[in-house]
Amino acid sequence: MELHQLVYCEAVARHLHFTRAAEELHVAQPSVSQQIQKLEAELGAPLFHRMKRGVALTEAGQALVPRARSVLAQLEEMKAAVHEVATLLSGTLTVGAPPSAGTHLLPGVLASFNQRYPGVTLVYREGGSRTLVQQLLDGEVDLAVVIEPEGGWKHPALRTDPLLEERLLAAIPPGHRLANASTVSLADLRGEPWVLLREGTYELREQTLAACRRAGFEPRVALDGSEMDSVLQFVAAGIGVTLLPEMVLGSSRRTASFAGVSATAEGAPGPVGVPVRGTKLSRALSIARRKDRHLSAAAGTFTALLREAYSNRR
Repeated sequence: MELHQLVYCEAVARHLHFTRAAEELHVAQPSVSQQIQKLEAELGAPLFHRMKRGVALTEAGQALVPRARSVLAQLEEMKAAVHEVATLLSGTLTVGAPPSAGTHLLPGVLASFNQRYPGVTLVYREGGSRTLVQQLLDGEVDLAVVIEPEGGWKHPALRTDPLLEERLLAAIPPGHRLANASTVSLADLRGEPWVLLREGTYELREQTLAACRRAGFEPRVALDGSEMDSVLQFVAAGIGVTLLPEMVLGSSRRTASFAGVSATAEGAPGPVGVPVRGTKLSRALSIARRKDRHLSAAAGTFTALLREAYSNRR
């Protein structure tokens, strides 16, 4: 049984005439008759009584036609649903990002997408890059901004496209002896207490430890297991120093003079971002998705908006 046979059958049943049905369908009348005969042969029963001035449904035809109409109606609904998703009139897009990108890069992109395509439901997931990668692999997230570890993500099912690279700055408490320095070296921070992010979730923790070890020391950890927002508060309070992305500490305009002060959530002076000399410290953010998943119109459009937002920040 083929779909066009059901289309022909429904048209003949509606017009009770082969020629009129053929005219509506813009096909030759013999083609309609031939396809109906094939359908009857497959079903093992005649669907129409053929009469000189028209046709009438047989009992078998009366059983088939309502069901054929239901199938054709469902087909039209499917076409409409796919069209709405393809044209961003409906659908769902689940996006993930680490807290720093979620706070400083994504809000404007999410707002812009929502304003342009209000019919698409946005779902936002926040977490460390390792968590987000696993959610991508499990199909829980369509698209994610992730921080690339050294050597990249070793997952054959994962595709990552570079988004941006930003330097890491030394986050120094306001009033600290190094807060007004134009640059610092990691050796300058050897004896300082450090505040670190949670173990096993954020790549920045491992990157910080590796940088300190390359500089010849193991950081003395005063506070371990913080989140990104908490780190800002703890450093501002003078608990310790750390390395943070420039995006988190403030805009490049603020740090153009090699020291920038941001404000904490409570309005008190935030940590000072000071460039680190003697070594290149940066993190790379990528847009990640599964290779075996079709890039939906919503995901493609969101990716374009994300790239546009980063381009405007530079």
